Amino acid sequence: MTIYHVSKSGDDQNPGSKQAPFLTINQAAQTAQPGDTILVHQGTYREWVNPQVGGSSPKKMITYQAASNERVIIKGSEIVTHWEDMGHGIWKAVVDNQIFGNFNPFAFELNGDWLEQGNGCHAGMVFVDGKALFEAHDYNEMATGIAAGQVREYITQKTVPNPNHQSGKYKWFAEVGATQTTIYINCHEIDVNKQTVEISVRKFCFYPQKTGLNYIKVAGFEMAQAATNWAPPTAEQEGLIGVNWSKGWVIENNDIHDSKCCGISLGSVPISKSKQNQFAAKHDRPGYQYQIEAMFHAYAQNWDKDHIGSHIIRHNQIHDCGQAGVIGFLGGAFSTISDNHFYQIGTRYEFGGWEIAALKLHAPIDTIIEHNLCNQCSLGTWLDWQAQGTRITKNVYAENLRDLLFEVNHGPFLVDNNMLLSNEAINEFSQGGAFVNNLIAGKVLIQSVLNRTTPYHQPHSTLIKGYACIYGGDDRYLNNIFIGKPNDPDLNKQIGTAIYNGSPTSMAEFKAAVEQRLPGDIELFETIRQPAYIDHNVYLGGAQAFDQEQTTIQQTEWQAKLKASVQKSTVGLQINIPPELIDFLVPIQDTESLGKVRLADADFENRDGSEVRIDEDINRDKNASLRIAGPINQLKPGMNQLKFSGF
Repeated sequence: MTIYHVSKSGDDQNPGSKQAPFLTINQAAQTAQPGDTILVHQGTYREWVNPQVGGSSPKKMITYQAASNERVIIKGSEIVTHWEDMGHGIWKAVVDNQIFGNFNPFAFELNGDWLEQGNGCHAGMVFVDGKALFEAHDYNEMATGIAAGQVREYITQKTVPNPNHQSGKYKWFAEVGATQTTIYINCHEIDVNKQTVEISVRKFCFYPQKTGLNYIKVAGFEMAQAATNWAPPTAEQEGLIGVNWSKGWVIENNDIHDSKCCGISLGSVPISKSKQNQFAAKHDRPGYQYQIEAMFHAYAQNWDKDHIGSHIIRHNQIHDCGQAGVIGFLGGAFSTISDNHFYQIGTRYEFGGWEIAALKLHAPIDTIIEHNLCNQCSLGTWLDWQAQGTRITKNVYAENLRDLLFEVNHGPFLVDNNMLLSNEAINEFSQGGAFVNNLIAGKVLIQSVLNRTTPYHQPHSTLIKGYACIYGGDDRYLNNIFIGKPNDPDLNKQIGTAIYNGSPTSMAEFKAAVEQRLPGDIELFETIRQPAYIDHNVYLGGAQAFDQEQTTIQQTEWQAKLKASVQKSTVGLQINIPPELIDFLVPIQDTESLGKVRLADADFENRDGSEVRIDEDINRDKNASLRIAGPINQLKPGMNQLKFSGF
């Protein structure tokens, strides 16, 4: 095992020893073999690290490590100096196109399937002292330098206060010629020649062009300012850092930020350039159809547990990315995403589409999303297709437009011991979910999807067992605390489980409803709600209960006085608890009590196939046989002041 050193005082003709280090990380990446470590010393490295070799096993990884107590930055940008003062806060620089190599991000418009509002945005970005400016559509918009007070979020079509109302007035506009690119920036009162101005010139910071480079660890870096393209499931899914269809990476203790679109890509199946984004290119068949074909193509590219996925993403700060913090179609199966802090993802509102969330995963089979903090994002976690064996546990979501979205999944997927503190907590546009011991302070919405069939799988496998549409229901809400909004009865109708009113409460009742409608086949099921299993929940402050719930606490007038604040990576929580809640002991849920989901005919299990038992709270405090409702064991009657950290 060899340790190669990289230093800003090095030379790529050196052997990479401590005494004679390499100058670039990428030179070391061409040299390292399984079991080797690349130790990178302090400085800013403006390069694309493109590994040529992966590790051979978890014990013989290739490790890229920032030296201890040294700040190491990998950037997709270059510095631009000598800005010409045009007056009125406007500055101009002319850049030789050679700086971009064969890819000029200021000439490249974002494009791809499900990018519904590209707005002419380019992959390029401009930064002044590390802060990203906002792209203007033309010179006049740049020169005016005004940001709207409100913006419209594309998916929900909600008009919300613009979080960039102040920073959005700092704008850029570029004119691309054959040999030069002219960049104009409006920085108002700032003298940019006294600042550091950078422009993104590279797509990636750390990304192998080759697929199948397994067992690579990337630890301790700051990585920023990459010119990534929009990343739908029917394309390569570029990320500032990406694994590119491989197995067993570890990405930990990094600060990943300011990717035009995506921070970390767990990747899509390899698709030839000519066959990517075919709906956007042709409009001949739905993107849904092309996505199905891409999934079947994945089986020819070794999509199974032995070859793809099982990545670990932990202890990272992931923020200020335009589309997603972590994205993946198929490539993120069997992975663990834990102890990360996601913030300010998808909140620039420069473009809009259907793939924007802090975590946006398709087919996260047996993936665990644990103990992450996600705040100030347009959407927290979006699991889209094939969430089976997936577990979202011990996370905090706050200050988001929406916390969780489940789209066209069949389950079983488990959501337990989370705090969902935003105004819109759960969009359950799937079936077969279990929501257990959560604190839920926002709306719960459900929706059937009868015009799309999606796959479900053999347990703990990528093998397809069948296809079905989404009938809605087959959900479990057990041991949760729901908190309504004071003096907002209309909103409170959607906080709680009353939205499931009219659902059967058992499979026997469901089957009886089917039999009453015989003869027939598939059309019978389109008119009958699946069962809802709802019990042992607490409803405070106007949150409303399922009308068939048997064991519950409902205190409509109780003032929970819920307040949440996020300072760096620490969450402060204030909550007023009625004494009755402390005495209301609820059963610990497990594989047996949760039952099988109907269509996939599968149990809620740990990903190794063992029985799941939900006996730990958000702080990993374990119970024996009974616990109080919600995710926090240490609640006491009256006002509680709590802190949660370690993200």
